[in-house]
Amino acid sequence: MTKYLLILAVIAVVYAAVRGQRKVPPAQGRRRPAQQPPQQMVACAHCGVHLPREDALMLGRDAYCCAAHRDKGPA
Repeated sequence: MTKYLLILAVIAVVYAAVRGQRKVPPAQGRRRPAQQPPQQMVACAHCGVHLPREDALMLGRDAYCCAAHRDKGPA
């Protein structure tokens, strides 16, 4: 019985050693996407919603989120 336990222990050690050596190399084609720089945010003068300055409809110094709010004016 001791002989079988010894053989089983040797097999387990060999299996663990082989499995430890078999590491998958990191994929070189996988890159993190480039992050965009932060955008300046503005608040709609009518409803207060924050949106990027690029997407805002400007009327003078006031920013609006949509044409309807721009037409209504500041709150």
